[in-house]
Amino acid sequence: MLTLLGASGLTLAAGSPSGDVLAVVEKGAGRLAFFDTGTGARLDEILLQPYPHEMAVDSTGRWAYIGHYGVEFSGSPGEGGSAVFQVDLHRRELVRTISTASHNRIHGVRLDCHDRLYSLSEATGSLLTGTRAIPTGGRKTHLFTLSQDGERAYVTGLDSNTVSLVRPHDPAAEPVVAQAGTLPEGSCLSADERLLYVGARKTPAILVFDAHTMRLLRSHPVQGDPLRIYPVGDSRLLVTDLAGKSITLYDSTFRSIWSITLSGMPSGASFHPSRPIAYVSLLDINTVTLVDLRRGTIEGSLATGMQPDSSAVVRY
Repeated sequence: MLTLLGASGLTLAAGSPSGDVLAVVEKGAGRLAFFDTGTGARLDEILLQPYPHEMAVDSTGRWAYIGHYGVEFSGSPGEGGSAVFQVDLHRRELVRTISTASHNRIHGVRLDCHDRLYSLSEATGSLLTGTRAIPTGGRKTHLFTLSQDGERAYVTGLDSNTVSLVRPHDPAAEPVVAQAGTLPEGSCLSADERLLYVGARKTPAILVFDAHTMRLLRSHPVQGDPLRIYPVGDSRLLVTDLAGKSITLYDSTFRSIWSITLSGMPSGASFHPSRPIAYVSLLDINTVTLVDLRRGTIEGSLATGMQPDSSAVVRY
């Protein structure tokens, strides 16, 4: 459960978006940094704690919530962090730290359409809401996907090789656990929320589940290491390949629309709210790459601090 503790150089191609502010979690530096995407200028930064990871932004665009994972990678030893940081993106300041008490290694963070906060403890295998700590039935629970209304959460377990359907607001519901290949991590729902896509990193494949019954419908082999999966539009999927240093856009039949080889390892991506632009974090070379989703082209790159991870365009 969550408890309030208290406050405490760019290269761009022609046609790239300018005038936007991108907030980037620099996990290796323990900071949230702000950049002008048009000039590459580093506008500001907020010092957090060592190794913040995932970030979610509320519906107003003002408040960001960042999980304090507290260790570098999922295989890193240590107790990690036990908190979620709330940041005012407009004033660019840390406004409060939300304790997760005994639930540590907080990684996945999400908000539903009502702006209710959910976070995931990798160490205890619990999904946390404002009032409950919910067992997920998985081990080393790293990430989760949330339905828009917050009634369904899908939690991947790295060590248990599972994905679990958890109902955060139904105390009587037990988790529905399904096997999900080897090392499942990233996931997303289809636009109609009837299908769940899970990236099994060591299989490697994209698995498709019925999002209500958790029945495995099909498996699509892919190359490399499918670390993250993102919905694009109504029927496409963007998949990051960490080992192959590439990203691929697939259609609904898993036909590759385009694939781009990158100069670094794509650890995460975010999307412009109104333009067909993805911001892809390249973890090992301290860079965010701007990708045109329509053309499948690199439109520029932004130099960041150490180990850029999750990001978001700031909306005012």
